[in-house]
Amino acid sequence: MLSQIASLFEGLWGTRECKILVLGLDNAGKTSILYRMQIGEVVSTIPTIGFNVETVEKHGLKFQVWDLGGQSSIRPYWRVYMQKTDGIVFVVDSCDDERLETSRDELHNILSEDELTGASILVYANKQDLPQALTDSVIADRLALTSITNHPWAIFRSSAVTGEGIFEGMEWLAQALKSADPSSRS
Repeated sequence: MLSQIASLFEGLWGTRECKILVLGLDNAGKTSILYRMQIGEVVSTIPTIGFNVETVEKHGLKFQVWDLGGQSSIRPYWRVYMQKTDGIVFVVDSCDDERLETSRDELHNILSEDELTGASILVYANKQDLPQALTDSVIADRLALTSITNHPWAIFRSSAVTGEGIFEGMEWLAQALKSADPSSRS
């Protein structure tokens, strides 16, 4: 009954659309997470050169999800896609200890962009299914997430392979975006 009422209200007021960028270094699992969100299963992927765009619906929100390539030669072009972005899904390879500093720098660089003021930030500490994965608290510390004070943010342990944390993270993002003032993201 409750879901029928929710469907009725969505029908009356429509589904709010949100633009989400999926960012992170190459080989972090961005595309695998995108397809896990969209179709709920593991899909064999190749490195993204450019971008993928998919639509994911959750809790009365329609996410237009832009998965941008993470190679060092592509990262400077992330800024081109930032206009009218409501949220960032930043994916970190929890097994790539050597590049965590680079991940931190890239995350904090993009968060300094005016186009992202107030955008919600979801961090996936991905590849938690692997034995050498660093914990989400270590990842949060190494990314200096507690220094982010002008964006709502959360970090979730995740695995694109097993699905761990993917839907819980999207649940958090949906709630963060629903509670945000949509007029502030114009």
